[in-house]
Parts: sequence; C-alpha cells; structure tokens
Amino acid sequence: MFDPTAFDNMKVVIEGALYDLDLEGKIAVIDRNDFVNTAKMSRSFELYFTLPDSHVTALIEIRSELMNLAAELLTNFNFQKEPGCYIKLQFLHQGITNKVHLKNILSILIDIWGDTRKISQSITINHSESTTHNVNSIVLDRLVREDQMEDMVELIDTMVLTLEQLQSYLGSITSA
Repeated sequence: MFDPTAFDNMKVVIEGALYDLDLEGKIAVIDRNDFVNTAKMSRSFELYFTLPDSHVTALIEIRSELMNLAAELLTNFNFQKEPGCYIKLQFLHQGITNKVHLKNILSILIDIWGDTRKISQSITINHSESTTHNVNSIVLDRLVREDQMEDMVELIDTMVLTLEQLQSYLGSITSA
C-alpha cells in the first residue's frame, strides 16, 4: 500500500465534497479530468459543476508540480518548495461583452473573494459561430498545504455562492 500524497488527499476531499453536493441536488457535476504530465512530472485535477438549471459553470483545478511531490516524498533533501497544491477557480458563462456588465461581474467576484485575490476576466468571440465565451478566473497565489484541508469545504461553499450570485445577475440582465 502506498502513502497518498497531499495532492491525492486534497483531490479526494474536494471530489467528495462536490459529489456530496451533487447527490443532495444542490449542484450538478458535469465533467472531471485527471491529468498526469509525464514530460514535466506534474499532476492536475479539474472538476466542473453548475447549479441546477444554470448557465454558469464553475471549475476547480488543483495542480501539483514535481518539486512539490519531491519535497513530500524525499524528506532527506532540503527542497525550496513545499508539499501541496496550487488552486485555480474559474466561472464560465456566455454572451457578455458590455463593459458595464463585465465591471459588475468583476465587482461580484471582488465582493465575494476579496480584492487581494488575483482575479481576471477573458472573453473569446467566435465570429463564425456568433458565440461569446466568458471566463472569470481566480488564482490562489499561494501553495495550499494538506494542513489546510478543512478550508477546501469553505472554498467550495464560496464557489457555490459565487455561482448563485453570477446566475442571479446574468438572469437579471438577460430578462431586462
């Protein structure tokens, strides 16, 4: 039997919390990906979910690099990196190009996540299909360690709150 890494443990906690919410009907898990990059010896895990009957999708991604894994497994060496994972969150929706609406969406994200987080918005317009894809990203600029595992449930709750507020705002501007 192997000893699971911080990445494995965090993945299980995040996955379990999200699937519990899915079973309760509060969210719907719509996709997941588990990647191992053998060229860089890194791992990442993505899980996409949405509220029932929503047009906004949330993505949580955790990533661990070779040095994070080595710091955990090779404790006899003095590594400058620590064991743990990096986390990126995204909220995906479509059709918003109006600067006022984009600014309001950014304000919602800042109100929920704080102004110290690295928050970015990107828009992709596909002219041939007449579609617009919006991506709102929040990057946690620090390594999340295994001893912060309980924070993952709070992080997921905050993601659900973000989905609710974005869905409410987007619903209000499309019905107007």
